[in-house]
Amino acid sequence: MNKVKNERVYGEEEIAERLRQELPHWYYEEGWIKRKFRTSGWKATLMVVNTVGHLAEAAWHHPDLTVSYAFVIVKLTTHSAKGITDKDFILARKIEAVVHWDARSESEGLLEGTPDDPRFKYIKYD
Repeated sequence: MNKVKNERVYGEEEIAERLRQELPHWYYEEGWIKRKFRTSGWKATLMVVNTVGHLAEAAWHHPDLTVSYAFVIVKLTTHSAKGITDKDFILARKIEAVVHWDARSESEGLLEGTPDDPRFKYIKYD
């Protein structure tokens, strides 16, 4: 297994700037970059948790999660480096892209996407 040695740990100002530019719905707090995904309820919450779980396992970079009925908080840090590294930004971008993927816009209408009906909505888009 390839281990990256001497991973660059970003300072708070650099983290804030990268989040502002790359991940505007994420924030830095107490050594973590964080994102709260709001959902329509338990089923949707589990869908988000499973999505994050799959991406984290595929990346072999595991976030901490706070799971409640209608939200999931994702917290990322690189424990081995004792701070925020490129690994955290990369995984956060992937999580953001997959959880908020819009089937309609990327398939030229061939995929319907979730109906615009409150009975079927699951993610509360920002």
